[in-house]
Amino acid sequence: MSARKIIIDTDPGQDDAVAILLALASPELDVLGITAVAGNVPLPLTQKNALLVCELAGRTDIAVYAGCDAPMGRKLVTAEHVHGKTGLDGPQLPTPQMALHDGHAVDFIIETLRREDPGTVTLCPLGPLTNIATAFDKAPDIVDRVQEIVLMGGAYFQVGNITPAAEFNIYVDPEAADIVFKSGVPLVVMPLDVTHKALTTAPRVEAFRAMGTEPGRMVAEWTDFFERFDKEKYGSAGAPLHDPCVIAYLLEPDLFTGRHVNVVIETGSELTLGMTVADWWRVTDRAPNAMFMGDLDADGFFALLTERIARL
Repeated sequence: MSARKIIIDTDPGQDDAVAILLALASPELDVLGITAVAGNVPLPLTQKNALLVCELAGRTDIAVYAGCDAPMGRKLVTAEHVHGKTGLDGPQLPTPQMALHDGHAVDFIIETLRREDPGTVTLCPLGPLTNIATAFDKAPDIVDRVQEIVLMGGAYFQVGNITPAAEFNIYVDPEAADIVFKSGVPLVVMPLDVTHKALTTAPRVEAFRAMGTEPGRMVAEWTDFFERFDKEKYGSAGAPLHDPCVIAYLLEPDLFTGRHVNVVIETGSELTLGMTVADWWRVTDRAPNAMFMGDLDADGFFALLTERIARL
């Protein structure tokens, strides 16, 4: 089988970085490009971090594009309190030698979907959905050409991690999320309900460190840094590796279980702004629009992640 064509849309973020490494280590995936968006940290840092991760993977052939520097209609909310001032705090990082590709990420997404055969490109958003929604708004003809969107965002049982009601990626740009969830593109959603089960326990982190490789060391040091926040917040044994769940699903979908249900994004309420209102129990007659995951084989997930990172 030919490799699955994907575009990774991202706001790195330590967990984004691990997701990118997983994708670049997996021959089943053909990464057509990486598009940076403002989210965990502002755009100048997310685009720089995407370049750094490609270099760490030894993949300077990957095209990286800078995208939207603010949500569609709101001020940017960032997460330095989790990821540090650079977004990749923890290990000492070099200055990237790779350069961004010319052009805007939104235009790259549009041009790629128009160029490739319909139904052959999967979009993998790991951050706020601003770039994707802006592309859909600017070029409605591309919507039907998308094979699938597999994204990290939202919550149901876990509710919220940036407000009592909302997960960070959706909260940062709820209007963009609303566009994407109403688009009709097949959606697979990795909410906090799943990602909070992908915990970086001490043995799992040591498995990365024991590789004796630079990618293994960096993954261990990134998780050492950002797990401090979640351990204190949730009292858990480690931190959730949110974004690698998106890539793991493309490689081993049987690691995940969920329900095909209706999901609506709250955009009008100050109290619950950005909430993913998932009809998990199917109590409405609203048509299902997303495969909303609810559980994860955590041991299988980390076995996959460890095996692939060791290849780099």
